[in-house]
Amino acid sequence: MSNYFKLNELNTNIRTEILAGFTTFISMSYILFVNPNVLGAAGMNQGAVFTATALSAAFGTLMMGLYAKYPIATAPALGINAFFSYSVVIGMGVNWQTALAAVFVASLIFILITIFKLREVIIDAIPSDLKFAISSGIGLFIAFLGLHQGGLIVANKSTVVGLGSFTTPTTWLTIIGLIVTSILMVKRVPGAIFIGMAVTAIAGLITGLIPMPHHVISGAPSLKPTFGVGVEYFSHINTIQLWVVVLTFLLVTFFDTAGTLVGLAQQAGFMKDNKMPRVGKALMSDSSAMLVGSILGTSPVGAYVESSAGIAVGGRSGLTSVVTAICFILGMFFSPLLPVVTNQVTAPALIIVGVLMAQSMKRVHWEKLEIAIPAFLIVIGMPLTYSISDGMALGLIMYPLTMIAAKRGKEVHPIMYALFFIFIVFIAILNVK
Repeated sequence: MSNYFKLNELNTNIRTEILAGFTTFISMSYILFVNPNVLGAAGMNQGAVFTATALSAAFGTLMMGLYAKYPIATAPALGINAFFSYSVVIGMGVNWQTALAAVFVASLIFILITIFKLREVIIDAIPSDLKFAISSGIGLFIAFLGLHQGGLIVANKSTVVGLGSFTTPTTWLTIIGLIVTSILMVKRVPGAIFIGMAVTAIAGLITGLIPMPHHVISGAPSLKPTFGVGVEYFSHINTIQLWVVVLTFLLVTFFDTAGTLVGLAQQAGFMKDNKMPRVGKALMSDSSAMLVGSILGTSPVGAYVESSAGIAVGGRSGLTSVVTAICFILGMFFSPLLPVVTNQVTAPALIIVGVLMAQSMKRVHWEKLEIAIPAFLIVIGMPLTYSISDGMALGLIMYPLTMIAAKRGKEVHPIMYALFFIFIVFIAILNVK
């Protein structure tokens, strides 16, 4: 096992990898419950979606671990699942079966452009400064997620966002967890993030803020209501409107995953000469997961930013992902225990990981405005638009313009000019009502 995953070469060990894999699972286990609720709004069977979510996450994460050998987990992506239910099914009046077929078609195209290495070429063409900005932007994004989920930042009609209420008992769980995790991190205690989550969960159980589970084990719901439906309704993708839906699924997943992979690779120190080793295998892993997910019965699957929690604990090899995948499989049978991992339990971990990832900002050439402006738009755009792909769009549209203004247009890779137009089309599609 050590030789296969090259643990010594990566300066890690089996214990650390297991801890990292479990930490990643704990950080993203919420998707097992959130995804069925979101897709349930479209009329899909929530039990079947629960099982499809677990299996598609396990499949993609296992491929990422055994094939690509990266400590990166995959699962049905947040945001695009809401687009599936509320925009496509409820807004456009498309039945969920046809919407699932659109995901299936998008996944086939996804695999084709991965086989022809188009995604790999695009990722390699992004300048190193913007890759650092993407990593930092993801850091701010997941920190914002943590602050919001933990109740420290809330919506405010007057100021858009504001400070949460300290009279809300569960918010104090986040505060306690953040203090404990911060102290452990400063003292460089191994597994500090995981210990912080454990302390927060225990505090919640003791105070009654997190309910004690009544059962430990339950059977996994049947896949029958959703399995193969996307393939069955393949022929229903026969209008311009539905092809726009397919293109949207494709573009959002494409850029979300590209940004996430680059950010996580930067955090883990995998980038070499501005390139991500084995990126083709990583891209094939998430493409395959999206295809499997569409057949099982769930919205697009992609790489998860919460993998950064496991990387922060020390995960550096594919063994981390293998452990996470096993946890997803077991999670189907221990679902009564998963509600113990509330938003307040994972929030401190996300905030601290955000701090770690934001350190990439120091490597951006801020003194050069032609670099600083698009980099800043990426960094600030991701948390404020609540979207990795939208934040990337803002920066990558601006980059060629500022470089031309600085008379450095010839230094811009041709693909970056192509992305300029692609992102303009991307934003236009997202704004189609």
